[in-house]
Amino acid sequence: MADPVRYPVPADRCSAVESIERSRFICTIGRAESPERAHAFIREVATVHGNATHNCWAFVAGAPGSTQRIGMSDDGEPHGTAGRPMLTVLLHSGVGEIAAVVTRYYGGTQLGTGGLVRAYSLAVQSALAILPRAERVEYAGLTVNVAYAHLSAVQHAVQSFEAQVVADVYAEQVTLQLRVPVSHLPALRLAIGNATGGQALFAEGQ
Repeated sequence: MADPVRYPVPADRCSAVESIERSRFICTIGRAESPERAHAFIREVATVHGNATHNCWAFVAGAPGSTQRIGMSDDGEPHGTAGRPMLTVLLHSGVGEIAAVVTRYYGGTQLGTGGLVRAYSLAVQSALAILPRAERVEYAGLTVNVAYAHLSAVQHAVQSFEAQVVADVYAEQVTLQLRVPVSHLPALRLAIGNATGGQALFAEGQ
């Protein structure tokens, strides 16, 4: 299972086309941070392809492999031949917050249930192969109060753990407001504590 606060997500929309037995299968993939965003994306794609035979879809609105917020539809294809295989591909893709719509323009040849499963799976796999990816990182706020003598060491720790200084105040001591990847938060606190001999003061959620 992927890190629930840091994982690949679609960086942009992409589409791939597969022609199978004279039917065209167009898979469009986009980001779906929530079920609501997924359904909005699905409606938009279905509107663009309003004259298609089917607009089947599936989404995983969470971390890669998570089944907490998922959805699927065969959109008139035989039960279990489109949405389910599409969802299976998405769940094993290693990409989170993802939605896929496979638009089918029927070409006159029946594919059978096994052929449909393969066709819809292949369409999603083809789009995933060219999907641009970004990293989804969950951040937390952390305020740190340190003595001037420890500032350089603290700044080094901040850079080492991919944190960002969003504000700083220089008074009797230095107060830094940080934006920290959640997965690095415990290690950064430990590093700052070690760098300041345990004298740093912390406040989370700022």
